[in-house]
Amino acid sequence: MATPDAVIVSAARSPIGRARKGTLAGMRPDDLAAQMVRAALDQVPSLPPEEVEDLMLGCGLPGGEQGYNMGRVVAVQLGLDTVPGTTITRYCSSSLQTIRMAAHAIRAGEGDVFVAAGVETVSRFEKGSSDGLPGTQNPLFDEAQARTAETAAAGASEWHDPRADGLLPDAYIAMGQTAENVALLENVSREEMDRFAVRSQNLAEQSHADGFWAREITPVTLPDGSVISADDSPRAGTTYEGIADLKPVFRPDGRITAGNACPLNDGAAAVVVMSSTRAADLGITPLARIVSTGVTGLSPEIMGLGPIGASQQALRRAGLSIDDVDLVEINEAFAAQVIPSARGLGLSDSGMESKLNVHGGSIAVGHPFGMTGARIATTLLNGLRAKDATIGLETMCVGGGQGMAMILERLS
Repeated sequence: MATPDAVIVSAARSPIGRARKGTLAGMRPDDLAAQMVRAALDQVPSLPPEEVEDLMLGCGLPGGEQGYNMGRVVAVQLGLDTVPGTTITRYCSSSLQTIRMAAHAIRAGEGDVFVAAGVETVSRFEKGSSDGLPGTQNPLFDEAQARTAETAAAGASEWHDPRADGLLPDAYIAMGQTAENVALLENVSREEMDRFAVRSQNLAEQSHADGFWAREITPVTLPDGSVISADDSPRAGTTYEGIADLKPVFRPDGRITAGNACPLNDGAAAVVVMSSTRAADLGITPLARIVSTGVTGLSPEIMGLGPIGASQQALRRAGLSIDDVDLVEINEAFAAQVIPSARGLGLSDSGMESKLNVHGGSIAVGHPFGMTGARIATTLLNGLRAKDATIGLETMCVGGGQGMAMILERLS
């Protein structure tokens, strides 16, 4: 018997709120995720919910209110007592990992229906904590952390690989510091970053006016009964002159600013992944086929270049080249890493304009860590349909020195 394909049959994503001061700041992460899982299941009414083999929830930093096992908590909240649940972290690609796990289970013949979801509510991190996971870092990396701090304070003209000196890299390095390292290593100028950020904001603004974002957003009902249906973060009317005036935020002589980096955010998303055979049995027309995935590692200190190796791996497994891809979504953690990642993948300047993040990206719409993998998958499907295109590549850099990628083929 032929191995069935893993297909996506529904996708739902919340509006993205600004952390601590935005529209979703009052939402618990499990409550927010539950609304998106319910919305994704409601899109496939012919599917009996009890057929879900597992509810897999990605969360970048699962501590505080994001602790325990939110995947199982969400299943119970929704009355799906017979559906098991798990919570997965691969930092920024946590919900892309859940989609990958669903695809693997289907191809292994160990189930036909899975919910792959993701959530992050930075607003709800423990008070006084920057990451929701206070007190967990291994002191083995204290020296590396001190070295990072010294470099940030003193400035640097180039990035030097600590492994070359027999030293450990900084496994816990702040993402902004990795972006500064990549900018130095790849010689990405402040002007390039700022102009890319303006492009992201302007494209997101235009796509909002065109109704693109409204087509993929599932409104969220807040505890007070009010409804939120639009992203907080995009800044209409963004200009290069305005962004160019911003000061560096991670190093005194740095290139990374609040304008050319993603903000901190809250949000959730969910997709239903099904075997092609079960979808056919239920009369469901899939949105897309999961063609291949890839995950790779590199130095934590230059994690922003992770999309290159991961995308090349996924393309190789699919038997495709970058020229075969119609749309590319590289998560915009920082303009400093998107620009060299796109070039490293072989996207020409014209390809970057016509294929890359053509509706804007996370610099504009936001990046709730655990949500983003599923959010980008939703945006990629929306974009492929809007362009009447077929093959899409989603990829992202990942904290700790990783890259992850997935190739989708639109089916409807």
